[in-house]
Formats: sequence, structure tokens, C-alpha cells
Amino acid sequence: MSVQEIRSFNRFYTNLIGALDYSRHLYAPYTLTESRVLYELAHSVRTDAVDLRTELSLDAGYLSRILARFEEDGLVARAPSERDPPRRHVSLTARGRQAADLLDERSREAVGALLGGVGADERERLVAAMGVVRDILGKRRPPEGAGVLLREPGAGELGWIVQRNGAVYASEFGWNAEYEGLVARIVADFAQDHDPHVERVWIAELDGRPVGCVMCVRDEVPGVARLRLLLVEPDARGLGIGDRLVRAVVRFARGVGYREVVLWTNDVLASARGIYERHGFVLVEEKAHRSFGVDLVGQDWRLALGDE
Repeated sequence: MSVQEIRSFNRFYTNLIGALDYSRHLYAPYTLTESRVLYELAHSVRTDAVDLRTELSLDAGYLSRILARFEEDGLVARAPSERDPPRRHVSLTARGRQAADLLDERSREAVGALLGGVGADERERLVAAMGVVRDILGKRRPPEGAGVLLREPGAGELGWIVQRNGAVYASEFGWNAEYEGLVARIVADFAQDHDPHVERVWIAELDGRPVGCVMCVRDEVPGVARLRLLLVEPDARGLGIGDRLVRAVVRFARGVGYREVVLWTNDVLASARGIYERHGFVLVEEKAHRSFGVDLVGQDWRLALGDE
């Protein structure tokens, strides 16, 4: 199977389940990540905070804030772990289990609706095909981040950022040259005038080639950093590279004294938004606009920085 066929399937499946993943009705009044935490608490035998963070690939501070909110709302109880006292054991209260059961019921109903027009024989084929995919990719997938190096851009790689942003977003979302022009201006501004002490670009390298990038630059508001141009090549996704790039920005921004990191994205970039949410970014504003030749909904996200 070619890379293009796999990418085509990814786009098909993402579109198919997108409404389920981001439906406000399905997860309300919780975010998708909060719902995942509730689900894990209800179904996993490992419920130490460390286990939750590892299982869900969540930033420690973000998970701590989620659990604090749940505890305040009476959904969870936290206590020293019996197997390892320095750890914190997390368990659902009766109210928390009711919330998890409700989310589980909604999820079953949503999947049931998705399968409503699928016959019994076709369902068996579907489940079998899913098993094949999980079996093959589950065995062959390399460890998250294996072989990935984050580094500063080399000669010519600022140009690579422009070219790949233009090509990837044109291929996946139909954005026109207006977007590539925007990226070119952002990169040119950085190349011509940036303070290396508080602004930086990262290139993610895998097997000797660049496969991702991100920038941290000064915002117009003093003390605020702006995350820009997060990109991971389609054939390098699923290895945690986007998470590593965003984590690098957050740690750098915190280390050089920024008090906040902000970013602007669009609602169609579902994978990137999931990464931002996992690292604690909060959606603060949405606004419809027409840019890059298509109708979009722009989003502003913010992350307040403090001690880790």
C-alpha cells in the first residue's frame, strides 16, 4: 500500500469520526481530554496519577489541573498510593462514576448511530479489518520519539519550512498560495530580526531528514510568546513528534521568562488542536473568516506559564 493510499484513508476516517470526537453534546460539560481521563479512571486498573499521565501522554501540569477540578467537583478522590506512597492514587467517587457512565453511554449511542446502516456481515468484516490494522501497526510501530532529534535549522531549512507548509496544507486542506505567502513573511521576519535568547526555531529530524518544525517568537504583548508554524510531515505522524515540538516551545518559553504562550490556528487542524489541549492550552476565542481560498474558523489559544 502506498503512502498516498494511507493518507487518503486517514483523511476519510478523520472526516468520518470528526463529529464524534469534537461534538459538544457528546462530551459536555467536559473537554475531550477530560472525558478521556474519566474513561481511563473508570476502566483501567492502574489509576496512579503517573500511570494516567503515561497512558494518556498528558503534560503533568495539565493533568494535575484536570484532577484538581474533578476533585473540587466531587468526581474523584486522591490519596497516597498503597503500592508506592509517594505517588497519588486517583479513584472515582460515586458521582464521578455516574459522569463516566453517562459519557460511556453517549459514546456507545454515537458509535451505534455510525453503524446503524451497516449490516451484520459487514460489521464482522469491519471489526476483522480493524483487528488486522491494529495487529500490523501495533507490532511495527517504533517507540514514540525513537530516532527523532530536535535541533536548530541548518542552512536552507528556513526555506524548507516555507515550502513544506505550502505543500502540505495545499494537499490536505486545499489552501492556496496565500498561506505560503504568510509563512514566507513569518520566516523572513524571523531570519532578518530575532533575538536568539528569547526566540527560537526547532527542526525535528528523523533518519537524517527534516520531518517537522515549530517556532517560538515574541508576541506584540510584552512577556508573551507566540507559538507558530507547527508542522509534522504526514509520513512521520503518530510518533509523538508534534507533542515533542510543542513541549519544547513551552519549556523554552518558561525557561526564558515568558508568562504566557499564545497561538492562532484553525478548527480544521484537529490533530494540532488535540496536541495544544494536551499541553494545557485553553481556547479563548473563535472567529469565522475566509483565508487561503477557503472558509475557516480561526481560534486563539492561550497557556499561562508557571512552575512545572
